[in-house]
Amino acid sequence: MRLSKLFGRTTRETPAEAESISHQLLLRGGMICQGAAGVYSYLPLGWRVLRRIEQVVREEMDRAGGQELLMPALQPFEMWESSGRHVSFGQSLFTLKDRKDHRLALGPTHEEVVTDLARRYIQSYRDMPVMLYQIQTKFRDEPRPRGGLLRVREFTMKDLYSFDTDESGLDNTYQAMAAAYSALYHRLGLPAVMVEADSGAIGGKDSHEFMVLTPTGEDTVIYCGTCGYASNLEKARSDKTSPTSQSLAQPDLQTLTEVATPDSRTIEEVAEFLGMSCDRTLKAVFYIADGEFVLAVIRGDLEVNEVKLQRSLKCDLLRLAEEEEVATGIAPGYGSPIGIEGVRIVADDSVPTSRNLVAGANKTGYHFTNSNYGRDYTAEIVADIALARAGDLCSVCGGVLTAEKGIEVGHIFKLGTFLSTKLNALFLDENGESQPAVMGCYGIGIGRLLAAIVEHGHDDKGIIWPMRVAPYQVHLCTLNPDKGDVQPVADRLYSQLWEAGIEVLMDDRPASPGVKFNDADLLGMPLRVTISPRTLASGTVEVKRRNATESFNLPVDEAVAALVQIVRSALAAQDPADS
Repeated sequence: MRLSKLFGRTTRETPAEAESISHQLLLRGGMICQGAAGVYSYLPLGWRVLRRIEQVVREEMDRAGGQELLMPALQPFEMWESSGRHVSFGQSLFTLKDRKDHRLALGPTHEEVVTDLARRYIQSYRDMPVMLYQIQTKFRDEPRPRGGLLRVREFTMKDLYSFDTDESGLDNTYQAMAAAYSALYHRLGLPAVMVEADSGAIGGKDSHEFMVLTPTGEDTVIYCGTCGYASNLEKARSDKTSPTSQSLAQPDLQTLTEVATPDSRTIEEVAEFLGMSCDRTLKAVFYIADGEFVLAVIRGDLEVNEVKLQRSLKCDLLRLAEEEEVATGIAPGYGSPIGIEGVRIVADDSVPTSRNLVAGANKTGYHFTNSNYGRDYTAEIVADIALARAGDLCSVCGGVLTAEKGIEVGHIFKLGTFLSTKLNALFLDENGESQPAVMGCYGIGIGRLLAAIVEHGHDDKGIIWPMRVAPYQVHLCTLNPDKGDVQPVADRLYSQLWEAGIEVLMDDRPASPGVKFNDADLLGMPLRVTISPRTLASGTVEVKRRNATESFNLPVDEAVAALVQIVRSALAAQDPADS
């Protein structure tokens, strides 16, 4: 491809609306173009990268035993009602009606559709295991699209679905897919780590995300450098042993006593007023869960993890309550579950094991000392609803937890039999008895993966593409092409490289060397080859790797063979299995 003919253009200015590094560089490089909030066109350069990523993903899914198909983006809304997930997806689900007033959904995912296919075609245990996948457009009405391709409303996803006869079979498939994911990230040059995750609206049991750790990430990974435990923030757990209880023997239950705490509404204010640490207090947080008031209580030095709380309540919508929504008998700023009836109470599992805590007296200006779970109040649910934080102790080994930003580049779930039971995807086992298929779900956002590659691989000049996914492997720059043999040599080298299987973008524009080099750095092809009167005077061409600071020269007659070897070596390093 000649740059003078390429559709799209580079820009020097950083677009005002672009916040993430990948968004900025992909817009500046003329690789994507926003059509609406969270909706993008892939221009030729960006589309080439996307297709290369898809190919790597496709190869690894095939290698793991997946069979590719294509399912419709337009789905009958009745399927979503049958599964019940139209409620959990809520407003994120795009819906519409056809001319006959039939309601349809634009698929945000395809569990319902693929389960219906399994119902039709899987009849016996002999038909499994089976893994079906597609690479297809998805739609989600994100409330706040942001970060360019990192959070969008229309996107390309690889989604694979597995069907096994039992949990043991699902375990084997799950591990095989985890290995396939690790292999494809390696081939793409991404150092992705596998972390525990929440299943979200997809549902299911075990769940893991693959994260690329980068300071520009929008997610947080909590991990232990001692034992290797890793989880996203939504799922992370920590050792909640109270700092005070570590140094003191477990005290006897003391008498519940009301004390005046004027102008002390926050945990910190109460602890300071009474001369104690925050872990000796009980924190009450008010929520509305599916329209119902809920009181969450947790030890005062901890914070509520709203994702964990939502899963504990099994609710679809959760938000903080407004002051006017607080249940009768509870005083904001001085609230607690003590003496409260008819209110759903959820307690963090740190609460029952903590004795003689200071809790609100549900009376403005007053607190109770020596409140105790079981004697003074109970909860409908006791669960881990605490937010793990950097500096907390690891619940596995006792090491210190660390937090880093990351970008999610893949998510795998064990769905179990939830959908197969609801949608009647049954099979006959070895005894001729009907059983629901045991399902797994494995997704990768292709556009998000593209953005993550840019977030991970860039400098202050532009993108640094891995050889495997670069739009072109060589960026050929001609300087002063109208002088001497510069253009004829460039044309010959361009043709020979293409014939040798090396894809080349040639900058044949009548532009200055500075403009050409700046664009080459911005676009990020792995190799820049420069031909000029100066290089030809010595019978060479200049070669510079995008990720290197120094260039080197190759004899003109040896350049093609040498560049072919450089490209092949780079690909082999990323893909040792194919070397």
